[in-house]
Amino acid sequence: MNAIFIHSSFLGCRQTLPYAAGVTHYVDSEVGRLGTVLLHRPGPELARLTPRNNDSLLFDAIPWVGRAQEEHDAFAAALRERGVEVLYLATLLAETLAVADARAELTEQVLRSRRLGDTLRARVADHLSYLDPVALADVLTAGLAHEELRISSERPGGLVYTLMDRHDFVIDPLPNLLFTRDSSLWIGDRVGVTSLAMPARRRETTLTDAIYRHHPRFAGTEFVYRPHLEHLEGGDVLLLAPGVLAVGVGERTTPAGAERLGRQVFAAGLAHTILVVPIAQERATMHLDTVCTMVDVDAVLMYPNVASVLSAYTVIAGADGEDPRVDGPAPFLRAAADAMDLDQLRVIDTGLDPVTAEREQWDDGNNTLALAPRLCVGYERNTETNAQLERAGIEVIPIAGSELGSGRGGPRCMSCPITRDPLKEGPLVNA
Repeated sequence: MNAIFIHSSFLGCRQTLPYAAGVTHYVDSEVGRLGTVLLHRPGPELARLTPRNNDSLLFDAIPWVGRAQEEHDAFAAALRERGVEVLYLATLLAETLAVADARAELTEQVLRSRRLGDTLRARVADHLSYLDPVALADVLTAGLAHEELRISSERPGGLVYTLMDRHDFVIDPLPNLLFTRDSSLWIGDRVGVTSLAMPARRRETTLTDAIYRHHPRFAGTEFVYRPHLEHLEGGDVLLLAPGVLAVGVGERTTPAGAERLGRQVFAAGLAHTILVVPIAQERATMHLDTVCTMVDVDAVLMYPNVASVLSAYTVIAGADGEDPRVDGPAPFLRAAADAMDLDQLRVIDTGLDPVTAEREQWDDGNNTLALAPRLCVGYERNTETNAQLERAGIEVIPIAGSELGSGRGGPRCMSCPITRDPLKEGPLVNA
């Protein structure tokens, strides 16, 4: 693999990044053997959570940061033991910030905040200008607290800074970066940088967007979605089979976002069928992958309370520039099997009884990450669901998640597959 050299005046050296330019990345399913995955190891941004702000930052509890890091390290180690290349978002971000254009762009986006005012904006700009790429990456992810900003009597912070509470943030932290699935996804050889619905998360996509546009590993990558488009989150998108996508519409992804993704993938020849799946607009079912994930080419793990009632609208690419055709609704499992050219999908239930199913769905029992057909990672605490999977011939790699799960996300939420072995060779052709 050829090395890429980036000059960094901030580090006073020539950095050697072990990435080949234009590396091919490709994902056409949920279960093809996983080759490369993007994770974010929880860091100081999680330590910013307090009882005062955890709700607005979308966490149900205050995680023990050290234990969350241990759990995440074990998750990454389990992936590596199965031959998966693990990339870390913070490392890619620091390397991206060594590129002058990326640094200027991301700094300007932070300074654009209307909360700052002119005087404080100038002080923040001055503070950021002194940081090397690694330190700047830390600030962009963990935020900048009121008391951390360099302020002096000669250069005071102005009215906005004076009126801020000393515990407020000049730059907000991004604790939900842990869930790398939501801010980007790969469909075929193209990346989609999503449009996050919750205000606390929207700055995440400025980081992922910059990485995919400026980091040498992703040189030449084409985009299938961008953050300025309608709300769409990666946890709502399942690649059921080559050419077949399911998109949940609920708390985070809007019908307009599902339609826009359909138009984009149809135009790029990346899919022939989109199943649009309405889900309850509730915290427990914030994304489609909280109630359904794939564990084999013909098997889904599914929350039994919704299995029989979940419906889908089938969207087919229009011919010769015509609008896509919308059919349905039909039962989701029937529509999915038809689109995937299967007689039926095998369904594995979360839990065994209604109470266990509800508890384990809340604890992300459905949110498994497939490493290959019939091999997945799941939280160890969901004992009944894991037993159900094993009985169905699915090997489960159990990981601890008592602290990682405090933001309501499991192994699938915490991972963005970048490369999987294809289930189907050759380009897709619109049906």
